[in-house]
Amino acid sequence: MKMVRAVIRPESTEAVVEGLAASGFVALTKVQAFGRGKQKGLDSGSMHYDELPKNLLMLVVEDEHVDQVLQLVQEHAKTGNFGDGKVFVSPVERVFTIRTGAEGV
Repeated sequence: MKMVRAVIRPESTEAVVEGLAASGFVALTKVQAFGRGKQKGLDSGSMHYDELPKNLLMLVVEDEHVDQVLQLVQEHAKTGNFGDGKVFVSPVERVFTIRTGAEGV
């Protein structure tokens, strides 16, 4: 299993969530966040915005579905502009449901 964390623009969030759900990936966590990328924020006229609003989507998927999830996120979040976001993939050792104690996704 893998944990996929996608840091994306807030305006892209619903398209990504709907695209994932339409492909069967309905279980996820969405968190509002603030951050900046390599360009260290955004300049607009005389204003510098150091931290920009982002959304963090987190979902756990079986290894064979990771590439599909990555493709869906890129397809629905890409605008071609700086700040479209990043996706991080990391291994998940164990998962269990608190209510039942059952192990597995």
